[in-house]
Amino acid sequence: MRRDPSAIERNPKTINWLCGRLYEMGLDRIYERCSEPKETNRQIGPFFRRWLNSKALGLEPVPIDKFIENDEDAILSGSDNQLMEFASKHLNYNHTKGLDLVCRFNGKYVIGEAKFLTDFGGHQNAQFNDAISMLQTPAVKAIKVAILDGVVYIKGKNKMYRDISTKYHNLNIMSCLVLRDFLYQL
Repeated sequence: MRRDPSAIERNPKTINWLCGRLYEMGLDRIYERCSEPKETNRQIGPFFRRWLNSKALGLEPVPIDKFIENDEDAILSGSDNQLMEFASKHLNYNHTKGLDLVCRFNGKYVIGEAKFLTDFGGHQNAQFNDAISMLQTPAVKAIKVAILDGVVYIKGKNKMYRDISTKYHNLNIMSCLVLRDFLYQL
């Protein structure tokens, strides 16, 4: 919102949702969270895993043995490399990067990489390109999603917005805020 102040006026439902979350937290928790040291871009990755573990998608992630024992909706718990190993062995995933998400909804496997992009250019473009290259991995037996949040959706002449709204518009690129809806509609 700091990068695009008009976003507040254009997104009243999102603002109401954010305000609701803040009210739920209460003033003490807000102060506690605001007082935490600022995280750098490279340290944000574990937050997605913590978000998954909070049952944000309606399911608690499960270890590999429980994941493979049936075909029910499930989220695989494990490190990036463990998720990549499962995807390589079972879903024909042959990319060199680890994954942040492996799940199954309505009998369909989904793999994904999550990135929180805080600025334009430099390392942030490299992070964006990592997510795109995962989406372009051929012959994968799963639906591929790039879970991108941050400045990527600010309309402008920056490379990331231009790319998601033109050459990559047909790929599964979404915010974690809509990931649950996407998965449950499969």
